[in-house]
Amino acid sequence: MCCLSPPARNMFATSAILAAALVAPLLLLLRIFWPYFWKDVRLAANLLRVLLTFAARRRRKPAYLVLDRFLEQAARHADRPFVVFEGATYSYRDADRQSNRIANALRSRCALTQGRTAALFLGNEPAFLFAWLALAKLGCAAALLNCNIRSKSLLHCFGCCGAKVLIAAAELADAVGEIKTSLEREGVTVLVLTRECNTPGFVSFLGDVENASEAPVPRSLRSEVTFRSPAVYIYTSGTTGLPKAAVVNNTRLLAALAVLSSNGVTAEDSVYLNLPLYHTAGFFIGFIGSIEIGSTIILRRKFSASQFWDDCRRHNVTVVQYIGEILRYLCNSPKKDNDKDHKVRLAIGNGLRADVWKEFLNRFGDIEIREFYASTEGNIGFMNDTGKIGAIGRTNFLHKLFPYALIKYDTEVDAPVRDSSGLCIEVGRGETGLLVSKITDIAPFEGYARNKEQTEKKKVCDVSKKGDVYFNSGDLMRIDEDNFIYFQDRVGDTFRWKGENVATTEVSDILTMMEFVEEANVYGVQVPGHEGKIGMAAITIKEDEEPDWESMFSHISSYLPAYAHPRFIRIQNSVEVTATFKQMKVKLVEAGFNPSMVCDPLFFLNDKAKTYIPMTEDIYNSIVSGTIKL
Repeated sequence: MCCLSPPARNMFATSAILAAALVAPLLLLLRIFWPYFWKDVRLAANLLRVLLTFAARRRRKPAYLVLDRFLEQAARHADRPFVVFEGATYSYRDADRQSNRIANALRSRCALTQGRTAALFLGNEPAFLFAWLALAKLGCAAALLNCNIRSKSLLHCFGCCGAKVLIAAAELADAVGEIKTSLEREGVTVLVLTRECNTPGFVSFLGDVENASEAPVPRSLRSEVTFRSPAVYIYTSGTTGLPKAAVVNNTRLLAALAVLSSNGVTAEDSVYLNLPLYHTAGFFIGFIGSIEIGSTIILRRKFSASQFWDDCRRHNVTVVQYIGEILRYLCNSPKKDNDKDHKVRLAIGNGLRADVWKEFLNRFGDIEIREFYASTEGNIGFMNDTGKIGAIGRTNFLHKLFPYALIKYDTEVDAPVRDSSGLCIEVGRGETGLLVSKITDIAPFEGYARNKEQTEKKKVCDVSKKGDVYFNSGDLMRIDEDNFIYFQDRVGDTFRWKGENVATTEVSDILTMMEFVEEANVYGVQVPGHEGKIGMAAITIKEDEEPDWESMFSHISSYLPAYAHPRFIRIQNSVEVTATFKQMKVKLVEAGFNPSMVCDPLFFLNDKAKTYIPMTEDIYNSIVSGTIKL
C-alpha cells in the first residue's frame, strides 16, 4: 500500500513525466551524434575489467603465469572437456596428467631445466597442447615451428631459438631427417612422438611418455621464471629474409588470456580451432584464450570447407576462429538447405573482406563478427566490436595508453616521408598511412631472437618528436570520421597468401639456387575473388642456359611450403632496380599475370603436370573466372 499522500503522488508522477521528456531527446541525440554509445560503454567496462584482472595477477607472488590459470581450471573443473579431437575427448584432468608425463619424461631423457628452450615441430593435435604445458611446467620456453617448412628454412628457424631439444610428430620425422647432420653437429636431441623410429640418432619418445609418472611437477622447477622470461617463440616472415623468431614473454602471454573472455566467451562455449597452433591466432586465441574461461576446444588438424559446418553441428560449436580466406572458402562452397542450421553465435578473426563479410552473414545467419587487428611481435591492437563491415577496429580511450600514428609513407623508396625538421608527417582523416605504435614500458617491442639487425629495422625513430621510438607495423591503414580503422595493404617485401606471410627475399634466394636463374624479383599479385596476393617472380636467365621447368618445380617443392610457391614466372632480359639498387616491383605488380599486359615470356605453375607451362589467355580467363583453383 502506497504511503504517499495524493499531492505527493501527483508530484512524483509529474517528475517522472518530466524526466522521461528530458531523457528521450537525450537518447535521440546520443543515437545521432554518438551511435555507438552503448557499445562504447560495454567496451570500456570489458577493458576495465581486463586491466584490473591483469594488474592484480601481475602483483601476485610468486609470478602468476598462464600455466597457473590452467592448473586452477584443472583443479576446479577437472572433468570438464578441454579438447575434443578426432573422436577422443580429453578433460582438463587428462591434459594436466598427460603434460605431467611429458614433463617428467623430458627431465629423464634430456634433463631439460628452467630457462632452456625446446622446439615443437607438431601439427594440430592434442600432443601440441600437452607438450607446451609440459614445457611451461619445467620453466622452459617453446619455439613453435611451422610444420610446413623444410630444409634450409627449418634449420634456420630451429637455430633462431637456441634450442637443444626438438620434439617432432611421427609424420614429420622425415623432414627432420633432412637436416639431421646439422642437428647432430649442434648436439641437438630429437624426440619423435612414436614408439618406433627408424632414423638412427632419433629417440622414440612416445614410450618414454607412456611409462613416465603423472605426478605433479614441483613448482620449484620453474621458480626462476619471471614475467620477462620468454614463453614462446612464434615465427613471422616480417619484411625480408628468412622467418624470424618473435619473442613472446610471459607478460604478453598473460595478457592473451583475456582475448576470448573480453569478447563475451564463457565456459559454456565450445571453440572451433582449425587454424595452425604454431601461429599467433590459433595459439593465443584458440588455446590460451580457452584456458582463461575453461571452455572446450574442438580441434581439427586443418581447415576443411566441406566438414566445417558438420563439425560445428556435431560438437555444438558456438565460437569459431577465422582468417579471411576461411570464410571466403565457406561462401564459395555449394549451398545447402541447412546452411543456417547451427549454434555458432560468434566468429573472431582477421583479414575478412567486406564483400565476403556481407555474403557470409546473408548465407549463414546472424553470427556476430569480431574482426581484430594485431601482429605477433607488435605492441598495439584494434578490435571491431560494433559489427561495422570492413573495419578492423575502432580507436578508444585505451589507445591513450598505447600511442600510435598513421604516417605518410613513400612506397617507392620504402621509407616514411619526413618534414623539414626530420619528423614524420601524420596523414589526415580518410588518408592512407603507415601504422606505427610507440614503444614504451607498457607497450614494449621484444624483437626477434638472435636477430638484432631485423629488430632494429622494425623501429622508426623521431616520429612525433626527436628521440621517440615507434614500432613499424608494415601495414597501411586509414581512419574514417567515426574512428573506424581500415586495413589497406602491406609495405616492404612481404605479401600474404592462404593466411600465411611470404617473404619475397626468401623465395628469391630459393629461386636463384637454380643453375639457370641469374636474378629473381619476387612479388605478390592480386587474383580476382581471392584474399591476399599470390606469388609471382620476374627472373633473368644466365647466358647459354635454358630453363628447366620440371627441375624448378621439384626445387621449390623441396624448399618452400605450397603457399610460397611462385605461381607465375615472367622472364625478363634484366631486373629493374632503383638508384639504391632495390628491385622495382610496382610496375610488375600492376601488370600482374595478364598475358595481354605482359610482353615478356610468361609461365604458369601446373601442379598436376608438376612443371611450369606457357601462360595463355585461356588459362588466364580460367583463373579469373574461378575455373582453375589456386
